[in-house]
Amino acid sequence: MPKILLVEDNELNRDMLSRRLGRKGYDVVIAADGREGVAAALAGEFDLILMDMSLPVLDGWEATRLLRADPRTAATPIIALTAHAMPGDRERAIDAGCDDYDSKPIDFTRLLAKIESGLDAGPRT
Repeated sequence: MPKILLVEDNELNRDMLSRRLGRKGYDVVIAADGREGVAAALAGEFDLILMDMSLPVLDGWEATRLLRADPRTAATPIIALTAHAMPGDRERAIDAGCDDYDSKPIDFTRLLAKIESGLDAGPRT
């Protein structure tokens, strides 16, 4: 069962995503802010990370940079989840170290396809 770290501060989004991903056979661990997310990612082994970019304590941009800088998480696929949908926001997420980008509101079918693609691609090289 693939293990996903969901870093999301919005309780409704956390609940919806964790339930729906769980029904699809994923083991989901939740972190509510960027610092919690980095700590969880470094303490566990995850197949993929879903990273909200607008997080309290430590934003998703910086959390992603920290994860990319650590050899334990440098290769873990990260998908940015963000309400930032302006021109250049996708590129900004990729530049921060994300492998993919999905805008909010979340279209679960679209996100699931990106998750499956990220898992199929495996760790970054």
